[in-house]
Amino acid sequence: MTEVDPLAGYTVGVTAARRADELAALLVRRGAAVQHAPAIRIVPLLDDAQLRASTEQLMARPVDIVVVTTAIGFRGWIEAADGWGLGDDLIKHLGDAEVLARGPKVRGAVRAAGLTEKWAPESESNAELLEYLLAQGVDGKRVAVQLHGEPLPDFVNALKAAGADVIELSVYRWTAPADTNPLDRLLDAIVGRQVDALVFTSAPAVASTLARAKATGRREAVVSALRGDILVACVGTICAGPFQPYGVPCVIPERARIGSLARALAVELPARAQRIQFASTEVQLRGQAVIVDGDLRLIAPAPMAVLRALAEQPGHVVSRQRLMSVLQRDSTPVQEHAVETAIGRLRTALGQPKLVQTVVKRGYRLALEA
Repeated sequence: MTEVDPLAGYTVGVTAARRADELAALLVRRGAAVQHAPAIRIVPLLDDAQLRASTEQLMARPVDIVVVTTAIGFRGWIEAADGWGLGDDLIKHLGDAEVLARGPKVRGAVRAAGLTEKWAPESESNAELLEYLLAQGVDGKRVAVQLHGEPLPDFVNALKAAGADVIELSVYRWTAPADTNPLDRLLDAIVGRQVDALVFTSAPAVASTLARAKATGRREAVVSALRGDILVACVGTICAGPFQPYGVPCVIPERARIGSLARALAVELPARAQRIQFASTEVQLRGQAVIVDGDLRLIAPAPMAVLRALAEQPGHVVSRQRLMSVLQRDSTPVQEHAVETAIGRLRTALGQPKLVQTVVKRGYRLALEA
């Protein structure tokens, strides 16, 4: 018997546009099957007229404080400025300001550009950055805040309320995906409970997914699935924000990193698995698989649907009519032999036929007794 990977038997939906391959690889390494559907599209920096206009606005007058929130965003901003022929002037302009870096990666990017940060919070949090700024006072100061595609309204509004003139520089602007077919297929899978978890790495991806669900008439069905049957994991609290009005619970890792996100999912998803103890056998139900006494066994959708119906009340008889309704996927009537076929395939897949017992003229049940 080999050790079962923590996400083996589960299908995880990935909505990321940036670093999607890296996140998918982390999940696959833990045994998951991945369905990728980018929920957003990144506007190339060189083509982003909005970022260039904000940069030129920033450089029009001296700036007192520059808040750098992400390393990749800061590097991308400087590279884009180089492409516009403004790189050297931007670095010089920023060098005359007090630079604050959100964490060690950001600090490294700032120093690589030839600048020196004045301060960086140990917690790597925007909250501590804001606390520092408000404590030292920003009234009458011109403050530039480098964003990374996601707005920070609480952060920015607090600075404005304290008297600062705030310039927001949105690096990597998001729009809806050019091809919505993959996202539509993922939404179908969510409604059909064909994915077990959904992971998000940005608030715009959450908002775009919900917007597409609404546009295609599926928002209520999608939200219902995410509230109960499908585990939702978000890289941070800001990312999870758009779910809050809908009451969708989200797993959030301690650190806002995709590695931490994958690890959190690998803990939380198996913890939700239903476990059934037979006389001498333990069966754990996963997405499209079961673990029987430590051995992973993949199960096709029809027999898996039958098993889940039987597992709703282990040991109780489930009628053929009920199992026929479980197997029905459209308006086409399900014949009784379809139930018999699914039961036969389920027994074969479990490897222990006696776990599923026929109760003559009544139906089927899980045989918990010896």
